[in-house]
Amino acid sequence: MEPELIAGIVGLVGLATGVAAGLAFRVSEGGMERTTVSPPVQPELPPGAADVLSALPSSAVVIDSSDRVIRASSAARAFGMVREDRLVVTELLALARRVRRDGEVRETEIEIAAGRFGPEATSFAVRVAPLGSTGLVLVLAEDQSERRRVEAVRRDFVANVSHELKTPVGALSLLAETVEGAADDSEAVRRFAGRMQQEASRLTALIQDLITLSRIQGAEPMAEPAPVALDEAIGEALDACRLKADAKHITLAAGGERGVSVLGDDDMLVTALRNLVDNAVGYSPEHTKVAVSVRTADGMAEVSVTDQGIGIPQYELERIFERFYRVDSARSRATGGTGLGLAIVKHVATNHRGEVTVWSKEGSGSTFTLRLPVAGSTPLGPGTNTVREATQ
Repeated sequence: MEPELIAGIVGLVGLATGVAAGLAFRVSEGGMERTTVSPPVQPELPPGAADVLSALPSSAVVIDSSDRVIRASSAARAFGMVREDRLVVTELLALARRVRRDGEVRETEIEIAAGRFGPEATSFAVRVAPLGSTGLVLVLAEDQSERRRVEAVRRDFVANVSHELKTPVGALSLLAETVEGAADDSEAVRRFAGRMQQEASRLTALIQDLITLSRIQGAEPMAEPAPVALDEAIGEALDACRLKADAKHITLAAGGERGVSVLGDDDMLVTALRNLVDNAVGYSPEHTKVAVSVRTADGMAEVSVTDQGIGIPQYELERIFERFYRVDSARSRATGGTGLGLAIVKHVATNHRGEVTVWSKEGSGSTFTLRLPVAGSTPLGPGTNTVREATQ
C-alpha cells in the first residue's frame, strides 16, 4: 500500500471525525441553563474511504479503539483474517494495538494457514498504519504467494543451469588433464579427445537451448504472423534429426494432409518441431519408427509426432514441459538431451496462440500434438498450454 493513499484515507477519516466533533460542540453550546454532554461518537469511515478500500487488491481491515472491525474487504474475510466484527489473526491484532499506542507505521510478513487441516499457508506482506487521532487503525495485507513462487522458480532455474553447465565443464577439465598425462599414448589421446568433443557438443547444445528459450520467453506477441507451410517446416525438422535417427536405425516418416499452412514464425515453428522429433528419436529404441502427421479441424492444424519409445508414466505427464525436468535423467544425459526442448515447444505454442498436448503409455510410446491456427482462419484467442491425457 502506497503511503500517499494511506494519507488520503487518513484525511477522509479526519474530515468525517472533525465534522462530528463540531456538531457535538454546537449542541452543548445551545444549552443555556442545562448542559447536555453528548456520548463519544465512534469514528466511522466516510463513503469515499470505503470505496477506496473496496477497490484495493490487498486485504484491508479497519479497526476502532475497541478492536472492533468497522470495515473489512472481501479478500480479508476470504483469507480468514476477519470473522464477524473481529480481527482473528493474533499477530495482526497485536501489531494494530502497538500502532494505536505509539502512532508509528509498522511493516512485517506473516503466514496464515490456508485451512484448518494441512501444512499449506499463505504468505502476506503486512503494513499497519494509524488513521489520524481517531483511534482507527488500517491493516493492509498483500498476498505474496505468487511472488514467492516466481522467486522459487527463478532459484531452481539458476541452480539447474549451474548444475547442467558444471557437468560438461568439469568433464572437459578432467579429460584435458588426462590427455596431458597420456601424451605419449596416441590411442588414449584420440579416445579422450573424442570424449572432449562430445562434452563440448553437449555444452554448446545447452547454451544454444538457453539462448533460444530466453529469446522465445522474452519475445513480444507477433504483430503480423506470416503463413508458414507445414510441409516445408516438417521436412526441415526431419532433416535436422536424420543423422541421429540413422545412427539408431530409426525410420522418420511424414504423412497426413498436405499443403497446410499455419500463422506464425517460420524459425520458431521449425525449432519446436525439431525438438519434438529429436525428443522422440532420443527416447526410442533402435529399429523403430517416428512419424509426423498433419490434420486440420475447427480452424486449427494439428501436427502430431508419434514414437514407439519407452513411454512416459502417468504421474510424470504434468511435469514434462518444465525446464530441465527429465523423466529419465540418466538416459537423457546419455542421449545428449538438455532438458529444455519441451519447455521451448511449450513457449512456441503460447506465442502462436496454440497449445501442445501429450498422450503416452509406458511401453507403447508417446504422441505429442502441436495445435496451431491455420492461415486464413480466425485465431481462437490467447493460447493455453495444457497436458491432455488421452486413453486408448
